[in-house]
Amino acid sequence: MPTLIERVWNPDDDGQLGRKDRAPGRYRAFVPDELGAALPLLGEAAKSAAEDAVAVLARADERIGSRGAYLNHLLIRSESISSSWIEGNRISPKRLAIAEVLHEGTRVALDVIGNVRATEDAIAALADRSRPITVADIEVLQHAIEPTLEPGLRTEQNWVGGPGWSPLRAEFVPPPETEVPRLVTDLARFVTETTGNPVVRAAIAHAQFETIHPFIDGNGRTGRALIHTVLHRADALRNILIPISTVFAGDTNAYIAGLTAFRADPPQLDDWVIAFAHATERAAGNAVRLSADLAALDERTREELIVYRRAQGQTPAVPRRGAVIGRILDGLATDPVLTVASAAHKHRVSKTAAHNALVELADAGILGRTKDQRGRLICWTADRHLALVALTERSNRVGAGDTDRRRPKQGPPLPELGQLARLTSRAAGDVTRASAAGWNS
Repeated sequence: MPTLIERVWNPDDDGQLGRKDRAPGRYRAFVPDELGAALPLLGEAAKSAAEDAVAVLARADERIGSRGAYLNHLLIRSESISSSWIEGNRISPKRLAIAEVLHEGTRVALDVIGNVRATEDAIAALADRSRPITVADIEVLQHAIEPTLEPGLRTEQNWVGGPGWSPLRAEFVPPPETEVPRLVTDLARFVTETTGNPVVRAAIAHAQFETIHPFIDGNGRTGRALIHTVLHRADALRNILIPISTVFAGDTNAYIAGLTAFRADPPQLDDWVIAFAHATERAAGNAVRLSADLAALDERTREELIVYRRAQGQTPAVPRRGAVIGRILDGLATDPVLTVASAAHKHRVSKTAAHNALVELADAGILGRTKDQRGRLICWTADRHLALVALTERSNRVGAGDTDRRRPKQGPPLPELGQLARLTSRAAGDVTRASAAGWNS
């Protein structure tokens, strides 16, 4: 059974604390049970929800198939953007993509880019079933996500939420620092195991990690990366990454309520697993829709280029196999922001050839020209591709149909309606109409 340990708060250095936070007192830190390796017993409703979620993941993985290679980076970007919104930082997919290509931007953008790369590296490393996951692996993952901190588990008490800087007024106080090594060792053993329903294991692993809160910072992002690790180690997903936690970002109250249920005495585990399973299904559905929408948009842009070249009297109107303009066009989902240098390097052509292709795509209305404050061209952007990613990220968080009556409390703004009007997918159009109705109400 989970326990509460009473501790004393008596800050030594209180010069910069407010009056209420300087006040000494007693608080209780929550210590969860160890998990072991086996999954706990669940009720029929939770078991059914988790089984349905696994089936949805399998279908999504199969439907997207080889296209998952280019979708993964977009989906992890989407999840990292949502993480930044949870933490109060605002960043759009377009601004993030520009910062990633130019290697410069706001601190928020650069932090999100670092998180994307760390998540990708962690999934590649920890999804390997041939070796166990260790405490050191989890420490490396957190340090990659939050490199400004010294690596290692926390050696002091931390807390979550509350109006000030004191555990006396916190919403939740994790285990004392003396309990953290034991609990993280147990968690590593739990996420190493691959038997049983992987959605249940991912749900429990995430909730346990957030309950332990083993680091001073970066716990949320590290806990979200562990979800991917569990699902891939169990082969629940092979081709794609599903940003499940992005759905929870749209309703943080429900997310916190789920974690609170997980920590109850006795734990209301079924409620948390059901909520996690439903979030899994919605995120998987949105990933499939994004894949289909991008494929339709790619086909549309190829047709637009042919029409443009015919109007210009170019022969052949259809680019030759292997032509750089065709390769750039086919890669817009993966590389929606390009410079002459990045296009030349990616496709191994001269800068002149890359420049000519980018100019032609811009003149055809397929790429936009982005300029700095001095009016200098800095990059070309596939705005319709970026709008689709923004729409998917927003849909994960606010749902596809819940904005027809209200403007969402959280989430990025609706992408420019002029861009979305040009999207050809019926699925994207359905979401657009629902979202636009709420945005304009």
